Amino acid sequence: MFREMRRKKQALPFEECTLILTRGTSGVLALSGDGGYPYAVPMSYVYDGEKLFFHSAGSGHKLDAIRRDPKASFCVVDCDRVIPEAYTTYFRSVIVFGTVRILTSEREKYEAIDKLAVKYAPEDTAEHRRNAIIREWEALCMLELMPKHISGKAAIELINPSQQVE
Repeated sequence: MFREMRRKKQALPFEECTLILTRGTSGVLALSGDGGYPYAVPMSYVYDGEKLFFHSAGSGHKLDAIRRDPKASFCVVDCDRVIPEAYTTYFRSVIVFGTVRILTSEREKYEAIDKLAVKYAPEDTAEHRRNAIIREWEALCMLELMPKHISGKAAIELINPSQQVE
């Protein structure tokens, strides 16, 4: 169902893909938008080793698109260094394909936002985090992306450093 990577030598191992997803702070969620147009939106996220979670407003283009078709892709760019003298970039990125669901269970929603809060404010206390979550609870919508396929790719110069332009 998912295409094989054309430049296999540039493929990242699954373990490196998961590291990139874990350390990344934002990516672009792509959905099937209005009128058949793609809809891609930058999102903060958290990856728990199995699923990705996003927070959202309770209504809008993104949620309408998910309700219409839950299939999605999410791209995280880990490196994008322009090398002008070689007319290239040294890049590293991961793409996740899967389905998105809007979390409706209070428990799932709380667990997801708590993971997100811990990622972005790791030094915060549990009590302060809980109070912040409760303050925003009514307007909060949480999304879960269940991966069906994860792939990563890097510039050959990052895979084989002897080919790098200094």
